[in-house]
Amino acid sequence: MSRRKKDPLRVLTVEEQQALTRLSRSQAAPAVEVTRAKLLLAVARGDDYQDAARAVGRRSGDAVAHLVTRFNREGTAALTPHHGGGRRPTYGPEARGRIVAEAARVPTPEVD
Repeated sequence: MSRRKKDPLRVLTVEEQQALTRLSRSQAAPAVEVTRAKLLLAVARGDDYQDAARAVGRRSGDAVAHLVTRFNREGTAALTPHHGGGRRPTYGPEARGRIVAEAARVPTPEVD
């Protein structure tokens, strides 16, 4: 018998249901997003977290619980992965653009 869920999956809207179904069948979408969509659909169908994880070839029901919590908070935006570790980018997009523009300009010896 499984434990009581702290944060069960909320009822899916029609748009969310359609988006998850479409994404779960996609051949072109990133694999992690397809897997997450399949997990959420399995939980919405009534599967236990552990059973949903096993259905898509995963082992951890805890990871499914974290995904469900994030989905309840963020909606379908929870399907895209966040930063996965490693060093954060030093420069943002606007700073990178300024650096590229500075490197591309013709040098002026008097001013430089």
